Amino acid sequence: MGRVALVTGGTRGIGAAVSQALRAAGYLVAATYAANTAAAEAFASRTGISAHQWDISDFDACAAGVRSVEASLGPIDILVNNAGIVRDSTLHKMTRPQWDAVIRTNLDGLFNMCRQVIEGMRARKYGRVINISSINGQKGQFGQTNYCAAKAGELGFTRALALETARLGITVNAICPGYVHTEMLDAVPPEVLEKSILPQIPVGRLGRPEEIARAVVFLAGEDAGYITGSTLSINGGQYMI
Repeated sequence: MGRVALVTGGTRGIGAAVSQALRAAGYLVAATYAANTAAAEAFASRTGISAHQWDISDFDACAAGVRSVEASLGPIDILVNNAGIVRDSTLHKMTRPQWDAVIRTNLDGLFNMCRQVIEGMRARKYGRVINISSINGQKGQFGQTNYCAAKAGELGFTRALALETARLGITVNAICPGYVHTEMLDAVPPEVLEKSILPQIPVGRLGRPEEIARAVVFLAGEDAGYITGSTLSINGGQYMI
């Protein structure tokens, strides 16, 4: 039996591309989703990848969800923390619920998911944790103090957990995508895309979900065993550090 991979937010956008790429690479894949049941069911029917609904901001829901996945597929060897939300507002107008929702999902969710699988990975002396952060966690973004704080926190979490697990056959890495063509960007008016977004990207185009997915497959593989605590920026040259 192949290794088991779990992708949060894995039925749409970047997550869907990651789920499908991992399956094509031979992994047994499960994908989580939060609310869009119709889209998740369509994805599962189309791809054969099992879709599981739970709220990653809820620790107990994560524990129950992981138990369910492991009961059907086996121990989770690869965890891709992709799920995330935005609640954009400048700080002087941001409400506490807007702040809390983003931190609980994007940052607390990282802890909630990793905590469920890390003991098993340590016992088996093997694991891959891949955290999908963001270019905005590296450089900041107007109107996104909540999102940027969470995504920057993911990078610190990645490095600390990498240190804790480096001698146990477990790698922990982050990917920071730039602007990627997903449903979220479809809502951006074309004139804003052409005049304000694309001019910032040296390669002159948006990224594709499949380009992020290929990086995840590499980091999940045996050949990436010497890479841990790293951040891979995939942004078309928009931000270089």
